[in-house]
Amino acid sequence: MAAITAAEVKSLRDATGAGMMDAKKALVEADGDREKAAGILRQKGLSKVATLEDRENNQGAIAIAQSGNVAAMVQLKAETDFSGKSDDFVALTQKLADAVLQGGESAVDTLSDELDTLKIQKKENIELGLVVRFEAADGNLLDTYLHRQDGRGVNGVLLEVTGATEEAAHEIALHIAFAKPDALSRDEIDPELVERARVSFEELTRKEGKPEQAVPKIVDGRLNSWYAERVLPEQGVFGEKETVAERLGEARIARFAQAIIGS
Repeated sequence: MAAITAAEVKSLRDATGAGMMDAKKALVEADGDREKAAGILRQKGLSKVATLEDRENNQGAIAIAQSGNVAAMVQLKAETDFSGKSDDFVALTQKLADAVLQGGESAVDTLSDELDTLKIQKKENIELGLVVRFEAADGNLLDTYLHRQDGRGVNGVLLEVTGATEEAAHEIALHIAFAKPDALSRDEIDPELVERARVSFEELTRKEGKPEQAVPKIVDGRLNSWYAERVLPEQGVFGEKETVAERLGEARIARFAQAIIGS
């Protein structure tokens, strides 16, 4: 059997994130074959990581890549902000976004080995969150916004609009980051959520002692306000009275996507 040197152990440890003894054992098992040893450590590491999959992971990082009328956004989730803001985590998130920009949303699969290695190194429940790619239709305008904190993206927006100026589009992208809308239209809101809100408003209105004949109108008003908090065109721009739809005038929002860390 080939002699295992300390340098070989350190090299394997640095590449895989494994402990010194685990790296040495893997090299011994692989008879000094570094690639085979890395594979052994990889399988053992992934088996351990699999036990973490039910742990909460609302930290991480967001990256955006854009070229002309095409943009991509990737959210990579982690358990701690310590991992989420680390250089290797942020770098892989950007690499994933770049891959999606070039090859579509399925391109994240080409980096699965690097993602698995990161999981093993961090020993956390790390997984992909939102992965999205926009290619603007002819004549439409694409805008992006990424709010950064501690060197990583934490609030990202992709926006496609029709008939708007660059300034107007960017203002709405900033608004989305601020207001965190749930949908582009009322029809996109889960009907079960709507029904629960309606029932809650009916109960509240009756508890307030309102006349029974006035209940439906009051409930409708409260439901409209509830929609206005969630539906992008109905939201007040940065919380002001003027709505997004009013601010845009004849322009229209084709679609939007938002990813947020910590929510």
